[in-house]
Amino acid sequence: MSPDLVSRLARRARGAAFVYLALPGALLAVDTPPGPPVPTTLDLGMALRFAVDNNYAIRLARERIREQEGLISEVKSQALPNAAINARYTESADELNSDRGGAGNADTQDWAIALEVRQTLYAGGGVRAALDAQRLVREAALLDLQATIDGALLQVRTRFYDVLLAREQIEVQEQNVALLGEQLRTARNRFEAGAVSSFDVLRAEVEVANSQPALIRTRNAYRNAIESLRQALGYQGSEADLVRVPDFTGDLAVVPAAFTLVQALRTAREARPELRQLRIFVEAREAGVAIARAGFLPHVALVGGYQVRKSGFSDRFSDSLDGWTLGVQSNWAIFDGRATAGRVAQARSQVEQARLEAADFALGIEVEVRRAFSSWQEASELVGAAGKSVAQAEEALRLADARYGAGSATQLDQLQARTALTQARDNQLQANYSYNVAVAQLRRAMGLGDVLVAGAE
Repeated sequence: MSPDLVSRLARRARGAAFVYLALPGALLAVDTPPGPPVPTTLDLGMALRFAVDNNYAIRLARERIREQEGLISEVKSQALPNAAINARYTESADELNSDRGGAGNADTQDWAIALEVRQTLYAGGGVRAALDAQRLVREAALLDLQATIDGALLQVRTRFYDVLLAREQIEVQEQNVALLGEQLRTARNRFEAGAVSSFDVLRAEVEVANSQPALIRTRNAYRNAIESLRQALGYQGSEADLVRVPDFTGDLAVVPAAFTLVQALRTAREARPELRQLRIFVEAREAGVAIARAGFLPHVALVGGYQVRKSGFSDRFSDSLDGWTLGVQSNWAIFDGRATAGRVAQARSQVEQARLEAADFALGIEVEVRRAFSSWQEASELVGAAGKSVAQAEEALRLADARYGAGSATQLDQLQARTALTQARDNQLQANYSYNVAVAQLRRAMGLGDVLVAGAE
């Protein structure tokens, strides 16, 4: 996931105008007006692009960016002029003012209206440090968005592969059921011809019956995989929409990829957004030390205003007194019971904690990359082995069928050959699935993001 794309996504968060895609039967939109008719197919690229705008984890990360922008505005207010209007009005009993010239002439009302403007001139560097810290925190929030997107897209890609795997496994089981059904028909024909006993027919019927549970389980796995993908996408629709299943396009074909461990580790150290985020947190904590140290220095502010208040000799507004004021206020805590020293000590400790967290996380990233690299190596070897076994199992079944037809092989030999072919095909699907997932996980561990949305607008 490129930083430019993350910035564009962050701007989308401010505008709340998200791109939408759709699944068959319902419009998948978030904060957008109705769009074009929904497609009838769903491929991996469409699923990934939809998740960028609708996955709940990504949307929460966008909201954290908005929150940081609000905090920056709050901190900026300390460096900008602050204006306020203050007003007061009091009325007191005659008895409280009788000593001012007699009860009959007692002045029982008092009021004043004042506009005050305050501009901080110097705050020991605390305001500037606070602004720097908040800018760093917002940059960290952008990196958090990038990391969240990378993690969410890896989940969507994996869930989509789960759907493809379950779909292909259904096809393998259906092929197995068809082969066993063909074998049952052959056994019955040979039984009617007197070439085999009824035991062969019974065994073939048992094998057909035993093949049904595996097919039922794979169909259920397919339905569950679709629901997991829907959750990863962040898709919610009406009841009618949720019973419709799109035509998932794509396959688990293996596209060879080349990685080296040294390059993977180097790339992860440079590209992982979480590591860059933690480095920024260290800088922000260092700015926190400057904020705390500002308590040792004086704070100076320019204060001015305009005031209108009641005249002491009349209750009429036209007889009020008004005028402007301008001055400088300063505050310097000479001794605060070492409260500032305590805050500085806390801030310095937080810097060291941030550094330790960054080092610990860097070690975790290295281990993650090594494990992902190892999984990719394993998957590569499995793909090579599985491809050969399918070809061998298909040839073994062809020979078993021919020998059984010629009477030189038993029905058990034929059944074992069919079982081996089904297992080999399933192993190949699992190997292809593992390889595609391993590549995606290694790219995520390296901080490369998803290739299908790296250049998205």
